[in-house]
Amino acid sequence: MGLIEEVIKGNPRAAARIMRLIEDDVPEAREALKKLYPYTGKAYIIGITGPPGAGKSSLVDRLVEEFRKQGKKVGVVAVDPTSPFSGGAILGDRIRMQRHSTDPEVFIKSLATRGHLGGLSKATDDIIQVMDAMGKDVIIVETVGVGQDEVDIVKTADTTMVVTVPGLGDDIQAIKAGILEIADLFVVNKGDKPEADKTVRELEMMLDMSAPREDGWKPPILKVSATKGEGIKDTMEALEKHRKFLETSGRFESYRKDRVAHAFENLLRDKLFHMVMSKLKENGTYDKLLEDMFSKRKDPYSVIEKLRCQCVLDTENN
Repeated sequence: MGLIEEVIKGNPRAAARIMRLIEDDVPEAREALKKLYPYTGKAYIIGITGPPGAGKSSLVDRLVEEFRKQGKKVGVVAVDPTSPFSGGAILGDRIRMQRHSTDPEVFIKSLATRGHLGGLSKATDDIIQVMDAMGKDVIIVETVGVGQDEVDIVKTADTTMVVTVPGLGDDIQAIKAGILEIADLFVVNKGDKPEADKTVRELEMMLDMSAPREDGWKPPILKVSATKGEGIKDTMEALEKHRKFLETSGRFESYRKDRVAHAFENLLRDKLFHMVMSKLKENGTYDKLLEDMFSKRKDPYSVIEKLRCQCVLDTENN
């Protein structure tokens, strides 16, 4: 049986092979994704973001456990910082979630950011597609944990959970305009610490001062201790409540249309960039343009405008 058929059957080895092709950005990966695409769009995607050290991975580990108790097949995409030496992921989420490694219905994939901004890896959307085609009911995406720039997850997930911890103090206000505004759920991890109630009150105050969301949803604030397993049941109930809200309000369909648009635009932007760069470099035009800009004979804005016009002409001629 072929590789694609094996992935659709849920074979983790076949899925891992295709994911490797995706990370290496080889032509075979695109061909595989084309064939898998009709089998995607069914999984419930949960995004988990927040500052480094908030205990996101410990929380993910607990959520995987709860979803498995419900009989759900689970995929995890854990995006880690990139090593400046090897280019690989520094942290080992597979090790942190090792107790699930023998479960055939749990697939955990660590991705290195490889310099991609926004808290996600460039390959994240494609990896999610493969897990979706495998038949995973729930896919949890844990972002790298870099702070305010970490907002891409809202364009990828159905439900976005922002995790914070006691002791951040004024940092909550400092990042308010960033990741805290994308939350469907707030989780205060390490909730057994004395400062946890203060953090909850700060979040409540922030929500009270903010304008009501257009969709009418008010994000709940949950106090959790992931390492002790406390508050996990409440978190699961909040996730289910938001999922039902998405279904009854029609947001599920609109979110997924937005996700298709987001993935298409990213793919288009990437392919157009590589197409233009390859054409410029193949005949030495790129180096000549750089020299002209360095010597001030040309400016980059005029060069880009000319290239844009040329791309439009090429598209019309085709």
